[in-house]
Amino acid sequence: MLPYAAYLRVYEPLTAFAESERKVWADYADSGDRPRRANALQAEHGESVRRLLGMPPHPVPAQESPNAYLRRVEDRLYVCPWQTRLRSWLAFSRLRGSIPVKLMDRFVPNAIAEQTADDFDRYKRAGGSDALRTHIRTTAWHVPTSWFVPFDGNERWLVLGASAPGQDVTTATGRNLIYVTSMAQARRRAARALQVLRRNLGDAVPNIDVEDVARWLEEFHPHSLVELDYGGLVHLMDDEALQADQSVAELSAALTGLDTGQEELAYAMYQRVILRWKSMQLLESSN
Repeated sequence: MLPYAAYLRVYEPLTAFAESERKVWADYADSGDRPRRANALQAEHGESVRRLLGMPPHPVPAQESPNAYLRRVEDRLYVCPWQTRLRSWLAFSRLRGSIPVKLMDRFVPNAIAEQTADDFDRYKRAGGSDALRTHIRTTAWHVPTSWFVPFDGNERWLVLGASAPGQDVTTATGRNLIYVTSMAQARRRAARALQVLRRNLGDAVPNIDVEDVARWLEEFHPHSLVELDYGGLVHLMDDEALQADQSVAELSAALTGLDTGQEELAYAMYQRVILRWKSMQLLESSN
């Protein structure tokens, strides 16, 4: 868990889960001591920090998290499991594959890294087709352009509120920028974007990113909800920047311009999105 991160989440209806899990999640929703959304990121971040700063460090929790994000629409419960153990395994595997062994050993001793990898291999062998399916995608210091595709500008929900001076960004609760849509709408928009991109750009890199999101959405129940949460990124942006951030609408306008031959409009809208998030990513390496 990183404090300056954004999240793409899928909430499946309770009926999408195996019968044995439905009662577990129904009871969880009625529980009075489960982490609420306002402090969920704080709870998950705190748990991961304690694991990584321990002696020795533990890159992956010993058990899967029993927690979930919940949404209710009328009388229908939607569940997005945290899956902290699985997401930690996947993140650890990506990290381990991207840096030299000697450097990796400075973060996690080689013996622990090997054991973590072996545990993950056993998990994958024992699991079914859904063993690696995660309900949450995470990215640090920016929002990938492809994540804006499933949403519409009118689905934007912005709450402004400053965190207290010196307060950790994971504990501030009064500041959010979120989009939520139905799975049917998300899939339709992703399919439309792919058609436009392929027709006009061929096999360009942006197509691959959008196709990856589209394939991921197909893994879930058709009556699910899809959420884009700016998470801790809202604490890197002042009120004016958040109010001006219309990345979803701008990307949609870029796709429409590309599809209708308005190349200047398409380029201008796409550049606004790209430059906004490139400037955000630069903060990662700033002093």
